[in-house]
Amino acid sequence: MALESIRLSAFIPVPPDRLYAAWLNDAEHTKMTGGKATIVPVAGGKHTAWDGYISGTNLLLEPGKRIVQTWRTQDFPPAAPDSKLEILFEGTADGGTLLTLVHADLHEGAGAYYTKGWKEFYFKPLSKHFKAPAKKAAAKPAKKVAKKPAKKVAKKPAKKVAKKPAKKVAKKPAKKVAKKPAKKVAKK
Repeated sequence: MALESIRLSAFIPVPPDRLYAAWLNDAEHTKMTGGKATIVPVAGGKHTAWDGYISGTNLLLEPGKRIVQTWRTQDFPPAAPDSKLEILFEGTADGGTLLTLVHADLHEGAGAYYTKGWKEFYFKPLSKHFKAPAKKAAAKPAKKVAKKPAKKVAKKPAKKVAKKPAKKVAKKPAKKVAKKPAKKVAKK
């Protein structure tokens, strides 16, 4: 059976030490991905993620720099060996982290599946979790724009349109149309 490897990177807007600590903390890993995680943060310690879907053992921990783990999901064929996951944390000039995952020893045909999974279930949630809070919009300009046009538009058209056309159209045509055609047809 041939084995596959994938390499993926993403920018996360927090320092490497912060992201490393979050990755190895049960509560924070759960919070940042949205799936329950359990982690014993020492070499030889067990880890699970996404409610037990992922499991493995920590092989090597270099604080703020690298995590190496055995890794498998419930989708692995029973005879398939555990894969190997290396997580690299590299600081960037703007204070963030270039997070790189090197996922090796995946069973044949699994590379594309796990590439999609890492992007959807880790990179997207991590980016959202660590995103800087958005600045509030200025309140004064929004209030001025909203008040003035609403008053002018609401008063004028409603009075003019509702009264006149409805009365004239409803009374006259119904009486005239019903009487005239019946008399002319009967005489001929």
